[in-house]
Amino acid sequence: MNLTDFLHAFHFLRPQWLLLLPLLWGTVFWLARRRDRHQDWSRLIDPQLLPALRLEAGGRAAIRPWPWLALAWTLAALALAGPSWQLIETAAYRAPAAWALVLDLSPSMGAVDLTPNRVTRARYALDDILGAARDARVGLVVFSDEAYTVTPLTEDVATVWSLLPPLAPGIMPGAGDHLAPALDQAAKLVDQVGAKDRRIVVLTDGFDDPAAALSAAAALKSQGIALSVVGVGTQSGAPLRSADGHFAQDAQGRAQWAHLDVARLRQLAASGGGRYFDLAQVPDLVAELQASGQLSGGGTSAPGVKVTDWRDAGSWILPLLLLLSAFLARRGWL
Repeated sequence: MNLTDFLHAFHFLRPQWLLLLPLLWGTVFWLARRRDRHQDWSRLIDPQLLPALRLEAGGRAAIRPWPWLALAWTLAALALAGPSWQLIETAAYRAPAAWALVLDLSPSMGAVDLTPNRVTRARYALDDILGAARDARVGLVVFSDEAYTVTPLTEDVATVWSLLPPLAPGIMPGAGDHLAPALDQAAKLVDQVGAKDRRIVVLTDGFDDPAAALSAAAALKSQGIALSVVGVGTQSGAPLRSADGHFAQDAQGRAQWAHLDVARLRQLAASGGGRYFDLAQVPDLVAELQASGQLSGGGTSAPGVKVTDWRDAGSWILPLLLLLSAFLARRGWL
């Protein structure tokens, strides 16, 4: 690098430390003046007697430390400011994301308005999402009247995959449709690893606790956790089946239908700071999840990706600063 390139590239990484220089130089000047005043005995002793009271210095001239102290503090400020003029190239790292997948296993997920039924199509969507996980940590929560953690956050996506086939409304002990507890449980999962990219993906056809669920979604947004919602089903709906396989009926003997309330699901996603997707848009969700990963240190290496940064040359000043500090520590200087 020639002189012109050096002068063009030279800068400080943390220039705010240079603002201390006037204060440091002023402090040195004040200390020097204060020391001189304390040694000026002519104010207290008669000028005719002062020469007779002075001790002989042995002919050795005293070395004043103040210019050296100012130099030491200047070097320290320059080192802290981070002088730099050279770019370095390092490997990039992808910080592992944290995804909590929430699957609705309420009775309405057994509706057959989708082939073969809603819960099976939801599991297919989970297959696609898990295929995009790569180095992300993934956890799985299911809910009906209560929420249950199937797997905590793990990088072993194959384990999560293996647990998907048995998931169906019939395995749940209750028949409710309470989403808020599942969102709270999912939030606890993604908070455990301290990831920067934290996401919760809900696959559902609806919920029966709108006030609590929307409040829980807003709480996620305030915590920096993005909520995506995948609607499973059709707006025309399908009749519900009871546990014995017959069509469920209300008190008047009419068949109960399960409709997909898209408006409410969009409201849920908006409250959580995310987007709503239908099953046909799952590839868009997968692309969004993949794009959300950020390059940063402390994660998994991103092969073939390099980042450039300025080299901090402040460390080269430290040996000179240490030598000067040792010189200033001589006995009798201060």
